[in-house]
Amino acid sequence: MAKMEVKTSLLDNMIGVGDMVLLEPLNEETFINNLKKRFDHSEIYTYIGSVVISVNPYRSLPIYSPEKVEDYRNRNFYELSPHIFALSDEAYRSLRDQDKDQCILITGESGAGKTEASKLVMSYVAAVCGKGAEVNQVKEQLLQSNPVLEAFGNAKTVRNDNSSRFGKYMDIEFDFKGDPLGGVISNYLLEKSRVVKQPRGERNFHVFYQLLSGASEELLSKLKLERDFSRYNYLSLDSAKVNGVDDAANFRTVRNAMQIVGFLDHEAESVLEVVAAVLKLGNIEFKPESRVNGLDESKIKDKNELKEICELTGIDQSVLERAFSFRTVEAKQEKVSTTLNVAQAYYARDALAKNLYSRLFSWLVNRINESIKAQTKVRKKVMGVLDIYGFEIFEDNSFEQFIINYCNEKLQQIFIELTLKEEQEEYIREDIEWTHIDYFNNAIICDLIENNTNGILAMLDEECLRPGTVTDETFLEKLNQVCATHQHFESRMSKCSRFLNDTSLPHSCFRIQHYAGKVLYQVEGFVDKNNDLLYRDLSQAMWKASHTLIKSLFPEGNPAKINLKRPPTAGSQFKASVATLMKNLQTKNPNYIRCIKPNDKKAAHIFNEALVCHQIRYLGLLENVRVRRAGYAFRQAYEPCLERYKMLCKQTWPHWKGPARSGVEVLFNDLEIPMEEYSFGRSKIFIRNPRTLFKLEDLRKQRLEDLATLIQKIYRGWKCRTHFLLMKKSQIVIAAWYRRYAQQKRYQQIKSSALVIQSYIRGWKARKILRELKHQKRCQEAVTTIAAYWHGTQVRREYRKFFRANAGKKIYEFTLQRIVQKYFLEMKNKMPSLSPIDKNWPSRPYLFLDSTHKELKRIFHLWRCKKYRDQFTDQQKLIYEEKLEASELFKDKKALYPSSVGQPFQGAYLEINKNPKYKKLKDAIEEKIIIAEVVNKINRANGKSTSRIFLLTNNNLLLADQKSGQIKSEVPLVDVTKVSMSSQNDGFFAVHLKEGSEAASKGDFLFSSDHLIEMATKLYRTTLSQTKQKLNIEISDEFLVQFRQDKVCVKFIQGNQKNGSVPTCKRKNNRLLEVAVP
Repeated sequence: MAKMEVKTSLLDNMIGVGDMVLLEPLNEETFINNLKKRFDHSEIYTYIGSVVISVNPYRSLPIYSPEKVEDYRNRNFYELSPHIFALSDEAYRSLRDQDKDQCILITGESGAGKTEASKLVMSYVAAVCGKGAEVNQVKEQLLQSNPVLEAFGNAKTVRNDNSSRFGKYMDIEFDFKGDPLGGVISNYLLEKSRVVKQPRGERNFHVFYQLLSGASEELLSKLKLERDFSRYNYLSLDSAKVNGVDDAANFRTVRNAMQIVGFLDHEAESVLEVVAAVLKLGNIEFKPESRVNGLDESKIKDKNELKEICELTGIDQSVLERAFSFRTVEAKQEKVSTTLNVAQAYYARDALAKNLYSRLFSWLVNRINESIKAQTKVRKKVMGVLDIYGFEIFEDNSFEQFIINYCNEKLQQIFIELTLKEEQEEYIREDIEWTHIDYFNNAIICDLIENNTNGILAMLDEECLRPGTVTDETFLEKLNQVCATHQHFESRMSKCSRFLNDTSLPHSCFRIQHYAGKVLYQVEGFVDKNNDLLYRDLSQAMWKASHTLIKSLFPEGNPAKINLKRPPTAGSQFKASVATLMKNLQTKNPNYIRCIKPNDKKAAHIFNEALVCHQIRYLGLLENVRVRRAGYAFRQAYEPCLERYKMLCKQTWPHWKGPARSGVEVLFNDLEIPMEEYSFGRSKIFIRNPRTLFKLEDLRKQRLEDLATLIQKIYRGWKCRTHFLLMKKSQIVIAAWYRRYAQQKRYQQIKSSALVIQSYIRGWKARKILRELKHQKRCQEAVTTIAAYWHGTQVRREYRKFFRANAGKKIYEFTLQRIVQKYFLEMKNKMPSLSPIDKNWPSRPYLFLDSTHKELKRIFHLWRCKKYRDQFTDQQKLIYEEKLEASELFKDKKALYPSSVGQPFQGAYLEINKNPKYKKLKDAIEEKIIIAEVVNKINRANGKSTSRIFLLTNNNLLLADQKSGQIKSEVPLVDVTKVSMSSQNDGFFAVHLKEGSEAASKGDFLFSSDHLIEMATKLYRTTLSQTKQKLNIEISDEFLVQFRQDKVCVKFIQGNQKNGSVPTCKRKNNRLLEVAVP
């Protein structure tokens, strides 16, 4: 029901006239004005009965959204405003529900929007048909075939940036449910001459520019191409770039579309290789060369391009080069080879390029058909979409325009026939008397062109096949002889011409009076273009290619299948294709879309009336309207007619109980419409004159205004009553709520007052009880006080004699107790820090506490020392034990000791384990190293020092060379008897060895070290640990050392040193070694 409520009619809110059949008065001026008025309001679609006129807006309009698709889905054709979706829906529903094959014929000149119209039709059908993975794949393939064909078959022209340069007819096949199964595409007359030459301001086919712009560098290198357009003679440079067109992005779109359609990777690569070969063919240039016999022949200037083409196509270079220079003519058993001059060579090159591209395009269409064809063999319904070039009238019209206009003549013929047929069938179906309609029948023009005996195409073929010299002029002469009396043919020499002395009609031209107007054709090129010859040498060269695709494009080049029969001409091929197309169209129900271009500037909001008038004439739109209006201008089913106009009659308003036809009869009789203005069919009413319809619309508009006034009156009365009842109801609700509020407020006041009174009464009672309790308490306290005083008096009287005898002793003990208590409390607050070296201690307050004060100090010091020691780790304890040992050994004995207290004992001053230099030394020592230090060993002979590595382990004392790490001496600790040193501030010490031991063979050792205290301490502790005997440490300024067999006295003296504060050692004589200490 919601959908029915939004229904509108073609006649509602109409801008201008939505259906030209209703245009009054009908003439060319009103027709154009109506189109312009609708175009200015963005209404680009207009009907002529069931025909859709589409005016290209040259801009995007918001009328193709999914919501619009749903609006037009399953709607009557005239139910909504004119739209291409309405025609698409009508065709699709007729195919699906009535089992009628459909065809949609889209015509118009270049730039009128034919291609876009065909895309919209296909997109609408794709949107409304069934869903499913397989169906969606078919729809996607059908839609994606468009970008591929557009890339290879469309080009930029002066009239259109995306002009179709070929005719396309697509049969979309459906199953019984209306789901697409596949399709078949037919192409007509590709404009292959565009490959080799383009008019000024136009481009070659899109694919060339897309390939050069969008291909990767790797692909371009593989195809032997460069990105610069100017490198290729076949590409026009003045229009190489098109505003708003991204060729690189379009190339990616085409590659993706080819994948979706079903092209294999090697097939896509082969196609691009052929495109590259066509591009490079244009760069082959020729130069003349004279032969001995005086004939001219052509040679290729630069063979590099030829070499690259041969590499791309797999053709032997010599074979292709010969094909460009010679032509072989075969006649029965004879072969004649002739040389080609430069002009003929260029013709052969261009013919090869055109044929190669044209055959590639046909192969593409066939390959797409293989992918999109229906896979099932069930009975199919078919909808054909014909997107073909419109009628063309240029300044210079040639063979292409001639056959294009011939095709449009045939389409116009079938359009008139099918339109009249449809009209006649509807009249018979509705039981309306059919009246003959006079119209221009263009069959005479079609016969002029296609007659098998004396038609223009037949004479052109005859001229092409005639032996002897054949030129365009001889063809024109033949036309003048055969067609001179034809009323639609004119030339300078024809008898029918009215311009025999008019020099504006050139000798090399002829004019045909088409249904759309007169067209002047230049006969130059007719014969060559109709022949469309490709030399057999080139066909055979292409067949010899190792490139699979190229070889398949030239089957006639196979020597085993040589056919001496002349191939059919272009005209005869196109004539046969058009005949097949017409036969196909006549089996289907036709639907027409006439496309109109509003201006030549491809700009929005510009409507050129002269240009539109020209198109209206050659499209025959006025003729179409006259045919449609020859009988009855308007027809409508009874139900919607009664629904629309029932308010004009009291008997049918607001509801009619009987059949719809009876209601319409009552309605028209009541309105007193003349009987000759309408007729009743079986299911529709037919109105002869548009004025009658507009009269009904005016009456309906006036009646709607009256009904609107009535509805407003009733609505206002209802609104006022509703408002009054609402106010009354609201007043009752407000009064009820107010009374409730007032009672609630009064209750709260009473409750609050009661609470205040209660609080006062409770307060008075509480104060009274408090006074009584206070009185009772005072009485009890008085009794207690009196009793206490009385008991005290009794006790004092009893114990007075005892108190006087012991009073002094008790006072002393109490006083002493209080003093001690105060002393301990003060000591608690005056305690020093927990640092063992803190000497502070509070002073004693009383002399009699002196011993207690000292004992507390001693106990506190011992306690905090224990706390401090408890924090030590095992390693720290070991360090402090060594420091304590050093203190016992050297404190107040050695002047060097105080400076060593703050220095930690590290032991391993040399990183023997980490330094690779001492790897050999490390490997030689298996025990734990306690000390590793560099010392100065005093030479026994002269007193000079030598650096040695001093190593102390658990069992041995070792000396090693500092540079090499080699062990010089090894002394077991059991052989060390004593260590001697001075009491001064020096680092000299002597290690005395046990006499008779192996280590003592050279005598005692005398060393100098910066870590004397540490070394002596660790040596002392290690020796004690291993031998259980204390090592004798002798501290004296003179001591004896054993040097081999002699005993030498080492004497320490005070002296000024030349080298600063470093002690020096000097051998005075054999018995004295003197050390000078600063």
